[in-house]
Amino acid sequence: MRKKIVAGNWKMNKTYSEAVPLLYEVKDLLWKSKKGESVIKIIIPPSLYIHDFYETTKGLKNIFIGAQNCSYEESGAFTGEISASMIKSVGGSYVLIGHSERRSYFKETNEELKRKTDITLAHGLHPIFCVGESKDKRESGEHFKVVESQINESLFHLQPGNFKKVVIAYEPVWAIGTGLTATSTQAQEMHHHIRSLIEDKYGRILAEETSILYGGSCNEKNAAELFACPDVDGGLIGGASLKAKEFVEIIQAIPQ
Repeated sequence: MRKKIVAGNWKMNKTYSEAVPLLYEVKDLLWKSKKGESVIKIIIPPSLYIHDFYETTKGLKNIFIGAQNCSYEESGAFTGEISASMIKSVGGSYVLIGHSERRSYFKETNEELKRKTDITLAHGLHPIFCVGESKDKRESGEHFKVVESQINESLFHLQPGNFKKVVIAYEPVWAIGTGLTATSTQAQEMHHHIRSLIEDKYGRILAEETSILYGGSCNEKNAAELFACPDVDGGLIGGASLKAKEFVEIIQAIPQ
């Protein structure tokens, strides 16, 4: 049975003095209600905070800390980069790879993301691999082709044992930070397409075990409808993860 997951990507937000109280507020709200306890909850703060967040949440059920990016190099003269081994050493468990902002602003290619996936897995971390199409590609009917290419070129070289450690996040680029959201029908259609690609490559069992998250202006108001889709296994949450009450409500919207 595949895991239900809600991951909060804090992006480049919150000073340390702002971030710590937010984390504690999320913890307190989750502890008080207990609803959503079986959901895998991943907090992905700025990398400076990973170790402290790990220490704060250590031992709590189904709460993990992730990184927003990592280098595809092991170590060396790469000023400003953070390696997978560093992330692992401070308590990180997951790494976002291929977020649309990294693809767009930093021009990350499918080949580079393939290398990041490999090094992340080599250090015992779980990639949350992001795929998605632009507004132009959606309107021209090329959205399935775009996502298929991203998965083919960055993930389908993996052996089944490694692929099963990957979480996929579908984030339509046109719905990130725009207030627009894919309809539940659009989300289900793409998630089903992704699962079908995995089944064609690795077989039905592995396809059914792969968690596929929706990311793209998911909030406490639309989460329940999106999460009710049979192939949507949770969410990669941006802005709403910076508001404790909203984030917890999204977690609690996962069907139990």
